[in-house]
Amino acid sequence: MSGVARGAGGYGVPGHRGMITLTVMVASILQALDNTIANVALPHMQGSLSATGDQMTWVLTSYIVAAAIMTPLTGWLADRFGRKPLFLASIIGFTFASALCGMAQSLEQVVLFRVLQGLCGAALIPMSQAVLFDAYPPAQHGRAMALWGVGVVLGPMLGPMLGGWLTDNYSWRWVFYINVPFGVLAVLGVLAYFPDTAHARKRFDFFGFAMLSVFIGALQILLDRGPIKDWFNSGEIKLEAAIAALAFYLFLTHTLTARQPFIRLALYRDRNFLSGNILIFLVGIVLFATLALLPPLLEDLLGYPVTTAGIAMAPRGFGSFVAMTIAGRLIGRVDARALIGAGLGTTALSLLLMCSYSTQMPQGLIWSTTFLQGLGTGFAYVTLTTVTFSTLAVQYRSEGTSMFNLLRNIGSSIGIAATSALLTHNTQVMHERLASHIVPYGGQIQLHAPFSFTSLAGLAALNEVVTRQARMIAYNDDFKLMFLLTLSLLPLLLLLRPRRTRSEEPVVME
Repeated sequence: MSGVARGAGGYGVPGHRGMITLTVMVASILQALDNTIANVALPHMQGSLSATGDQMTWVLTSYIVAAAIMTPLTGWLADRFGRKPLFLASIIGFTFASALCGMAQSLEQVVLFRVLQGLCGAALIPMSQAVLFDAYPPAQHGRAMALWGVGVVLGPMLGPMLGGWLTDNYSWRWVFYINVPFGVLAVLGVLAYFPDTAHARKRFDFFGFAMLSVFIGALQILLDRGPIKDWFNSGEIKLEAAIAALAFYLFLTHTLTARQPFIRLALYRDRNFLSGNILIFLVGIVLFATLALLPPLLEDLLGYPVTTAGIAMAPRGFGSFVAMTIAGRLIGRVDARALIGAGLGTTALSLLLMCSYSTQMPQGLIWSTTFLQGLGTGFAYVTLTTVTFSTLAVQYRSEGTSMFNLLRNIGSSIGIAATSALLTHNTQVMHERLASHIVPYGGQIQLHAPFSFTSLAGLAALNEVVTRQARMIAYNDDFKLMFLLTLSLLPLLLLLRPRRTRSEEPVVME
């Protein structure tokens, strides 16, 4: 170690903060974008690779599982080898894997390279957070997290629109090739401007990491494949649930009894960090579950083209940008709990309005509700991220950011799986209820073309209308559930400390 890299207040290198922030944002957008950009390309990939729909789900599952398993290891790797080498290796590996995905000639190759992509990309989001916390003094952490949050929130929103445009105008391979030029720029930024943190020889708890990895992997596969396997009516899902439960029990028991566990318990002695982890897990359910519900609603139910659906959801991104900009300036001046509460309240209002969605709704209703939701989640997300780490000791920062993002990802996976299952179940229930009121006798209903009780075509047309209405009601039920869950988060804000209580120290650099 050659000393302390000092900037204003002893943090970072002030002349390079702008370039460090830009590099971090590019890396964050790359990783966040890839979570969703491949989704819309799957039908095209399926034909090109001669695979079944069930097989194609592994293109998404392999990436999600690999990234989830690697995320908790990020903190240990950063402490052991330094953030700069880890960040550099992650971007290079992610970029190289993206190019390989684009060149793949078989499904097996795509899945293999997606695993590599997930393993390499897992560190980008948590390390981006840690780097920005070190580059800025505590008084500017809110502004730093606002900039970082733009990349994390906008990535999943831009993914479907960009993926659809690239697939329609070029080919599915460009969904992966698009990462390469931005990856090269990020590598150059890291080489030119990133300082490195001190290295620490830490003992590696192999058993703890192995059990955590098995738990996360089994849980993610269960959540991802549950909808297509009819959940616990499938032997595969039952086996994955049993493996996840056993691995979690062994991991928890080992962590509580080991002298040097994989996850240091000192992390969770910090009240803000513990409370923030609970809240981000629940916020992840609302934020990403709602985001996952909107594209199929707009595209499959309302018939929007992919690009049009992306444009209809654009106000959400604009709302997030506005909220994050304002929140970054207000953090430190206004009680953080009030800002998070305002954000959650605005999100709840948007979800309440979304409960009135219908198959005949004007596009203006979509714009207004998505803007409000972006505004709410922007306020809540940035402020919660900042306050979670405001009292955490510097030496726990790398490990803390990896666990924070792991819980956010697990929450989002659970939220997406739960709302998808409820959507399917409620659609069936409502279809049965609606159909029971349509009878060909008693003068209760008069049908006009193309509907008819006497022809197959007429019955099919009638069934299609009933199914659409049933599915719309099921979407409304999901939004109602998210509304109630968002309101239930408000009392948990009392667990947070409103102000910083720990003074920070300069970060030791190499």
